[in-house]
Amino acid sequence: MTARDLLLDTWTCPTALVLLLLAALGLHLRRWGLAAPRRTLALLGAATAAFLALASPIAALARGTLFSAHMLQHMLLALVVPPLSLLALPRTVGPTVVGAAPRRTSAVVPWAMGVGAMWVWHAPALCNAAATSDAVRALQNVSLPVMGAAFWWPIVGPRLDRRLPDLVAVAYLFTACVACTILGISIALSPVAVCAAYGHGLDPLGALPLVRGRWGLTAGVDQQLGGLLMWVPGCTEYAIAILAVVARFYGAPHGKIQEAS
Repeated sequence: MTARDLLLDTWTCPTALVLLLLAALGLHLRRWGLAAPRRTLALLGAATAAFLALASPIAALARGTLFSAHMLQHMLLALVVPPLSLLALPRTVGPTVVGAAPRRTSAVVPWAMGVGAMWVWHAPALCNAAATSDAVRALQNVSLPVMGAAFWWPIVGPRLDRRLPDLVAVAYLFTACVACTILGISIALSPVAVCAAYGHGLDPLGALPLVRGRWGLTAGVDQQLGGLLMWVPGCTEYAIAILAVVARFYGAPHGKIQEAS
């Protein structure tokens, strides 16, 4: 297999995914047209990230060839698709009782789900199963955006009155970044294979001569790259979200919920 074959011939067109993305875009345009450009761009970004994660060479390489491709797919599904999808929804404020404080979403369960999406699927048994089993991989690809959406809901969910207070949100995101850093460093520096299926010659595409020989991605380098992908881009996203929350804190009237847009 050549690099050209890998980059051009491994694209797929999953029917269910295409129908889901087209339905979401169609409903959005029918309801709001182009009157909400920021939400439209967020939805297009989420759709693009989902398609790259599940239909591009990234998905093909994640099926038992490259651990780093698996990690990139994981990041797209858990950290990119969910927040962009939520940002595409119209913001609302639920009914309030005069004199009552806004009802906030609990932080414990969504935080555990978001961090769990990173840690659970990198337990060796589950990681190996996802690399070798279509059924387990399908479960992973569904669970990651669901768990990611649960994590991001208290931060960028459409219900403004259910979002975490800004200072709590900063702590929520910072601790998730710490968990992401610990996992990424432990994977990158681990002397043993975290997901042995990627280092034992499993190569359904026949691409290992290319990626190992010409690209220099040995099993060890591949795992190190996967750990760095979890650590650096992951924490960068959390840092950007923290800055956005801080800006929101200083830009909004304290004690009030901004008007829905």
